[in-house]
Amino acid sequence: MPDAPSPAPAPLDRSAFTADVVSVARALIGTTLLVDGVGGVVVETEAYDPTDPASHSFAGPTPRNAPMFGPVGHAYVYRSYGLHWCLNLVCDAARPGSAVLIRAIAPTEGIEIMRARRGLEAPRLLCAGPGRLAQALGVTGAMTGLPLDAPPFRLLPRTEAEPAIAVGPRIGLTRGVATPWRFGLAGSPYLSRPLR
Repeated sequence: MPDAPSPAPAPLDRSAFTADVVSVARALIGTTLLVDGVGGVVVETEAYDPTDPASHSFAGPTPRNAPMFGPVGHAYVYRSYGLHWCLNLVCDAARPGSAVLIRAIAPTEGIEIMRARRGLEAPRLLCAGPGRLAQALGVTGAMTGLPLDAPPFRLLPRTEAEPAIAVGPRIGLTRGVATPWRFGLAGSPYLSRPLR
């Protein structure tokens, strides 16, 4: 008699986001992020907290950044340069105003949907960068404030132990440029930019 298939892992719940922002940013590498069933393995993140001059929360709460000061385990979605949506995951119960930007994933689910949304074929370019990722996954501003443990989101734990994680400065900033709060799956071809 064949072995029964292993049960699917339970999705992460909001308790996964209570830790400090750097710990959460690292812990997200290797998890699987799905939006309406489309997505893949998280390979690159950036951390931001309210003491960080590069963070949207640095000057305090505003209507735009309100989700960052709300409960952990919710989405904060904003438009970058008026062009691209960016998906952040609110965390750090002890320090409201903290969130992790999802910079890149390795696409595994719904690749044809992603290709149609992005208008290109190359898997490596579908989700390499926060704007590309949001477009490929169908993320919009209507999702800001939504809980990450309910549809359309589904976040699955790593299937293996902690992977090798590369660390470096964040990208595209004018403040806080030296802070080493960018994390990536070492050697992944799906990063938005290489990490040494």
